[in-house]
Amino acid sequence: MTIVRRYLIPIVSGGLIALSWLLGLLPYPPLVASAAMVAAAAVAGFPIARTAGRALRGRVVGIDLLVTVAAVGALVLGEYWEAAAVTFLFAIGHALETATLNRTRSALTALVALAPDVALVLRNNEQLEVPAGSVQTGETVLVKNGARVPVDGTVQQGTGTLDEASITGESRPAEKGAGDRVFAGTISTGGFLQVLATEVGAATTLAHIVHRVEEAQEATAPTQVFMDRFSAWYTPGILVLFIVVGLVTGDVFLALTLLVIGCPGALVISIPVAIVAGIGRAAQLGILIKGGEFLETSARITVVAVDKTGTLTRGRPAVTDVVVLNPDLTRSEVLDWAARAEAGSEHPLAGAIVQAAAREGSSGPVTLPEHITSVPGHGIVASVAGRSVLIGNPALLRTHTIAGTDAATTVADELAARGRTPLIVVLDGVIAGVLAVADEVRADAPDMVAALHAAGVARVVMLTGDGPLVAQAVGAEVGIDEVWSSLLPEDKLDVVAGLRRDGHVVAMVGDGVNDAPALATADIGIAMGAAGSAVAVETADIALMGDNLLMLPAAIDLARRTVRVMHQNVALALVTVALLLAGVLFGGVTMAVGMLVHEASVLIVIVNAMRLLRRASSESHVKSVEESEKSENTEMMNR
Repeated sequence: MTIVRRYLIPIVSGGLIALSWLLGLLPYPPLVASAAMVAAAAVAGFPIARTAGRALRGRVVGIDLLVTVAAVGALVLGEYWEAAAVTFLFAIGHALETATLNRTRSALTALVALAPDVALVLRNNEQLEVPAGSVQTGETVLVKNGARVPVDGTVQQGTGTLDEASITGESRPAEKGAGDRVFAGTISTGGFLQVLATEVGAATTLAHIVHRVEEAQEATAPTQVFMDRFSAWYTPGILVLFIVVGLVTGDVFLALTLLVIGCPGALVISIPVAIVAGIGRAAQLGILIKGGEFLETSARITVVAVDKTGTLTRGRPAVTDVVVLNPDLTRSEVLDWAARAEAGSEHPLAGAIVQAAAREGSSGPVTLPEHITSVPGHGIVASVAGRSVLIGNPALLRTHTIAGTDAATTVADELAARGRTPLIVVLDGVIAGVLAVADEVRADAPDMVAALHAAGVARVVMLTGDGPLVAQAVGAEVGIDEVWSSLLPEDKLDVVAGLRRDGHVVAMVGDGVNDAPALATADIGIAMGAAGSAVAVETADIALMGDNLLMLPAAIDLARRTVRVMHQNVALALVTVALLLAGVLFGGVTMAVGMLVHEASVLIVIVNAMRLLRRASSESHVKSVEESEKSENTEMMNR
């Protein structure tokens, strides 16, 4: 029924045209056949005229007005066939255009369909099926095999696997257990989970994604703004041309034909249809692009700046070495004092030190320090059980009076040369030892850098707070073009700003916290692993919902392909209009033929944009990395 309603007007109009043709073959008066043609033009033309009238009330001269004027003029001149053909072809073209545009919005439709209608909740020890929208924060939701998760939450009990492709873009099911996060719209592929609801309804990650994609598809790109301004002058210009040609030549039918031929339908739709398709395809891959402006900018990226910890590395640092430099202390004691001091630190490496001390059986539970001072980019100074503990790099030692720093610096340099982050431990002004912490480089990091270069990015630079030796070691392993080390957050901002001053279009990839200044300064700020983070989804220019690094080059490649399609569409529309105008002026192109070619160009533009919805070769790498991650996880478990 939906298809019938969509094509009802063209079907009726086409039927009347066919009836007129049949009546012309039979011995009926010509007036009867002409009446059928007029009726066909009226059926197809009334909605067009109504739309034109509404646009005029808003002081907009659009394509519908051009078609209406041409059809009415043809009827006045007695060219009933031309009037019927023009309105019929425009109606069928509009119906096909609506159908194919809906196809380009399929990603958003699929996302909306993911939201479950019902939820199974545990209330008063009873399982109740309730509308998903009525679930309250703090309630326990039961997720059985095959069911959709209705809320964002945390697993309380049970184990299972969830298909999270709708959120992260990763096809491999994710294993879930107590303490793990789950997202609304994901599907259970096995097991049974009891989930504590933390976000419900419009607060879920899925709802944020749908909202962002809706906004992005409606956003206006710079090229589209230019085309809208162009159309605002072009369409009235065609009306002026119609009047001038009619007055100069005295051939009103020729002028009306020019009016139809000059319809800028393909031109108007060339940009938005490509943007909708590009952003929709990105959403299918778990890549959220904020809007057309950022899509176009991403296509011009020449430099990608990436943070090291949590981006190029897995973000799970571990203590690899403990070098004792004070003969009065043991390895366990050095690690123990370091853990006591770091217990009050928010630094990513602090957790690794505390966990290492716990594994080695330090003297009792780790207690919090009485006082701690963080020195950004250098380390910490803490008071623990009445004793002073310093932990940091050689730069921190230079700000205090510490004896025997040469030996510690030598050890630190040796560890750093092996790609590890050295931390010098000082107890009561005396160097106790040096710890080394390493964060495993992601297996897909080198592939990401290579894919960025293949996508047309000239330089990939790494910005990190680590020392030069560690940074260079990681950069060499990954294949980074340029390494910036020992950077504070404001230093990263300065580097990004400098790259922009040099004429580069810069994308900054980070976690959105300590990299916030650089992310805000870059032309494009990209948040990695944004699933579950409403702030990242709403604020980042591009949000990569999963932790798959190869999503980044896939996003840039998709942006470049989308802009290419935009340019192709504009060129096709302009060439079509130019050829048709020439055909009318030099003879051979009638009003009906012109409208047929015009509608064909509109459909070609849409079909060209729909190519973006197909899987590209660059996207195959996004999926292949999942197997390597699976192998990495298996290897880590074996260790």
